[in-house]
Amino acid sequence: MGVYDVCPVLKSRNFTLRLVEREDAPGLLRVYSDEETVRLCNSDNCHYGTFRLDSLEDTLKCIDAWRHEYGLGYFVRWSILKGDDPIGTVELFHREAADAFNHHGLLRLDLRSDWETLPVLTELLELLHRHAYELFDCAILATKAPAFATVRRAALKACGYMLSASKLIGHDGTEYGDYWVRPE
Repeated sequence: MGVYDVCPVLKSRNFTLRLVEREDAPGLLRVYSDEETVRLCNSDNCHYGTFRLDSLEDTLKCIDAWRHEYGLGYFVRWSILKGDDPIGTVELFHREAADAFNHHGLLRLDLRSDWETLPVLTELLELLHRHAYELFDCAILATKAPAFATVRRAALKACGYMLSASKLIGHDGTEYGDYWVRPE
């Protein structure tokens, strides 16, 4: 069975990752209405634009869209739970493209800004590393961290990521930088 047949629940010492649910909307509204969080969200090559959400209705529509994309086998969007409280999301998918990031697992980690700390990021990344390579049939994970994301960059370095000189090429030819890669 693959990740799109049954979405696994992933657990670390402090966090649980499970497929995003509509019941997560109030918590995720707090995440995606947080200006600092939105600055760190990677919307490169996304069909949905930026991730600024201002209402419960917008958040529910976004969750419904994520669930629809999951059903089509495009990506998994997990809610990051601290207890029962959604404090962010993780998106992962196997990327196929004609650029340096072909057959990489592309990781998007959106975390409410008050949780954007080195210990939290490190714990979440280590949890993902235990599962992502196999779940998404890839030997390299890639994620974006702009220069201003100093805590995130420190966590990536601590977890074995390196800044890539390569650009991710979007479906419309747009080039995106600031990607970090980690081999299995």
